[in-house]
Amino acid sequence: MQKEKWLFEISPNNNLFKLNFKEVWHYRDLLFLFVKRDVVTLYKQTILGPLWYIIQPLLTSVIFTLIFNDIAGISTGTINPFLFNLAGITAWNYFKDCLTQTSDTFKKNEAIFGKVYFPRVIMPMSIIVSNLIKFGIQLLILIAFYFYFVANGMSFQLSITLLLLPILIISMGLLGLGLGMIISSLVTKYRDLTFLVAFGVQLLMYLSAVVYPLDVIKGKVPSYAVTFIEFNPMTTVIENFRNIVFGTNTILLQDILYMISMAFLFFIVGLIIFNKTEKSFIDTI
Repeated sequence: MQKEKWLFEISPNNNLFKLNFKEVWHYRDLLFLFVKRDVVTLYKQTILGPLWYIIQPLLTSVIFTLIFNDIAGISTGTINPFLFNLAGITAWNYFKDCLTQTSDTFKKNEAIFGKVYFPRVIMPMSIIVSNLIKFGIQLLILIAFYFYFVANGMSFQLSITLLLLPILIISMGLLGLGLGMIISSLVTKYRDLTFLVAFGVQLLMYLSAVVYPLDVIKGKVPSYAVTFIEFNPMTTVIENFRNIVFGTNTILLQDILYMISMAFLFFIVGLIIFNKTEKSFIDTI
């Protein structure tokens, strides 16, 4: 009996380190459609629509300024407290959105994954790209306020370190993508993680120097907390993001190398677990 020949044959990916860029590029139209879906449908049927991109960081910055700077008295040095908080929130929001939205990939898309084949990694990649658009809009708002405060007397300290900004943004995306893929893979078996992510990310924000300069907390909190905050890669990202934007401190090469190393480490680990899970998740979810 003659064996039936198939035009395409889909087999499990046995190489856990594999990220097939050629295949991802082949499905680039699908990637674009997912990005468009995420951007268009997010605020569909809302009254203010894309204005929420702007309203959320501005309102959060105002509240943080009132609580942490006006009431708690945390000093932000020569930087206006509102601008300081807006910079931290802009960077943090990109990482947080990448992490939280990617961490729900398998559970949220189980209906699509169970019917048609496409490289599963396209789904979390589309989230990173769509959030990059949102981050770009919020970065423009930060730049607008920056020049407003410069026009009202704040010293102008931009430097050549601004060229490091793309490296910083890629590191944030890879950290969010890597952690999100790890959590998404674990959620297929342990649904409790869904609830843990919700408040875990909120707690992590306070341990990432978003609302205070790292130097301010030294001597005010226990040493173990300072150690954790210093080794938290998002602390390095947030601190250096502000230093690059405001030119307030010297950018250390060791910090940049640490940030890049941790970003790639989390991404590689996330990719391995994601590739391993995608072969069997439909049977367990």
